[in-house]
Amino acid sequence: MSIFINLGILGFFKYYNFFIENLTASLNLIGIHLNSITLNIILPVGISFYTFQTLSYTIDIYRNKMEPSKDIISFFAFVSFFPQLVAGPIERATNLLPQFYKERVFEYNKAVSGMRLILWGFFQKIVIADGCALYVNDIFSNYKDYSSLTLVFGSIMFALQIYGDFAGYSNIAIGVSRLFGFDLMKNFNYPYFSRNIAEFWRRWHISLSTWFRDYLYIPLGGSRGSSWSKIRNVIIIFTVSGFWHGANWTFIVWGVLNALFFIPIMLRDKNKKFVGELSPDQFFPSLKTLFQILSTFFLTTLAWIFFRAQNLNHAFGYLRRIIVNEDYLTLSSDRTVNVDVKPLIFCIAFFFLVEWYNRNRESIIGGVLQSKKYLRYCMYFFILLTIILSIKNEANGFIYFQF
Repeated sequence: MSIFINLGILGFFKYYNFFIENLTASLNLIGIHLNSITLNIILPVGISFYTFQTLSYTIDIYRNKMEPSKDIISFFAFVSFFPQLVAGPIERATNLLPQFYKERVFEYNKAVSGMRLILWGFFQKIVIADGCALYVNDIFSNYKDYSSLTLVFGSIMFALQIYGDFAGYSNIAIGVSRLFGFDLMKNFNYPYFSRNIAEFWRRWHISLSTWFRDYLYIPLGGSRGSSWSKIRNVIIIFTVSGFWHGANWTFIVWGVLNALFFIPIMLRDKNKKFVGELSPDQFFPSLKTLFQILSTFFLTTLAWIFFRAQNLNHAFGYLRRIIVNEDYLTLSSDRTVNVDVKPLIFCIAFFFLVEWYNRNRESIIGGVLQSKKYLRYCMYFFILLTIILSIKNEANGFIYFQF
């Protein structure tokens, strides 16, 4: 009953119009003409996140992983915990709910690590994501006016924007929670250093990936059974994951594309090949590792075009323009991309340098800051100054708030 009610509310608010419009269009194709009745529904902010969080509570109780809560205040505090309410991380009841039963005690080290995460999260959001958004919004909106190279540049900028945007929010949410004494699960683990798509999905949006793994993929059979069963399960899990993001065919295609990238790796039994540390004994990656990282980034960026496009025509038109236009040497025309991009490129290089340096550490910027006190304060000052200088008059909301 709980699962039915939760999924019913999510389906009504998020997918009602999508199903009605597509059902009407399908019936029209076979000669049955109906007038679709769509609703002007205001989508509750973050409905997908707290629906999944509530489902985890119900399922974990059904699986005897925890006892039903007798503390109604703690339960609703778990469901509506404000730092991660609208965009995650999607917490499991077994991890977060018991923390509300404990007495809160201020922990200095936890508060310090939380403040560092908040600072880094604002850098990811304001400097990287919002900086890239300036180019992404213009290039995707006016893709017919731009060269192939500019469209490739716009695709890469969106890959960086969505990472900075969502990872930034997640770090701010985790950091704020630590100030209150709560521990939330890590949501990103340097995903753009992944060496294949399987590793990427172990590092990207971890709370959602593991949710689908535990509550859908494994109950379907997971990687057990025949090859066809494995392929079916992978296609289902990625398609549902895409549909979870929104009622648009672009998200479904984005999910299917990732399934197609994943299946060959799974069939060759390479999906668990990269589970250890990344280049632990050397600072620079080997040429082979660098090639693997860039290849994975290329595939994810290709799929992100569908994620960012307004509809399928937009996505295919964007891709067609890249191939057909054949101008791979001219970066910009007389539009926004003429804005000096060098400061942003410098910040992106700094961002990935810090991430690479800490790639095998739990703390994102802790590795740099733990060394010298003067270096620590220089880092604080530089990051804070960059954030202040990057603040724009027009605010950009978080992308994942719409989901």
